[in-house]
Amino acid sequence: MEQKGQRMRAIRLDSGDLAYLSKKARKMLDKADLKYVKIIASNQLNEFVIKSLLNDQNAAIDAFGIGTELITGKDDAALDGVYKLVEINDQPKMKFSENIEKITLPGKKQLVRFFDENGNFYRDGILCQNENPKQIETLFHPVYPEKNTNIQNLKYQYLLQKVMDNGKILLEKRSPLNIHKYLLERAELLPLEHKRFISPHLYKVGISKKLMKTRNALTKQLKT
Repeated sequence: MEQKGQRMRAIRLDSGDLAYLSKKARKMLDKADLKYVKIIASNQLNEFVIKSLLNDQNAAIDAFGIGTELITGKDDAALDGVYKLVEINDQPKMKFSENIEKITLPGKKQLVRFFDENGNFYRDGILCQNENPKQIETLFHPVYPEKNTNIQNLKYQYLLQKVMDNGKILLEKRSPLNIHKYLLERAELLPLEHKRFISPHLYKVGISKKLMKTRNALTKQLKT
């Protein structure tokens, strides 16, 4: 290839023992004075396999091609979502259940993200639509209200935004590269304890006191 004015940039491994084959290929390439040639691996890869290849097996892999598990949403490939009525004629409504975890949150709501003193993601809050985040002092666990967090005076950001109106898309179109860049920037704001593979710390989401009282009042009303 080089005699023809061409230069091989990389080889691809797509089956077999990727760690073993990458090391063997690296030796062959280096011996042939092709140290600049990269090794790319693919074949049903995900973050766990990649971590094992790099950290545990010292694979000589420079880049990874990820397809299937990038677009299919494993381990839970289906979104189990159901629309529930929350308001009729400005009156909050909710689904009632003897299991508090199945009780829906009534009324129109807004989603607000609060940041810690270092500017990292700290808590997400579900508030009533007409609440001012600046006036919220505490977020409560949706099921166990004795678990709560003080978020007074923290900086915040509204997360919900309208994306379509009367069939017209309102969002600015962005390229896949810009979307990926935005994802990386946001991921940097998530504390490390939430991103570890083993026993990751759960990111907390709480509800406002007003929303909790509205839910509890409707629950009491439905029980009587």
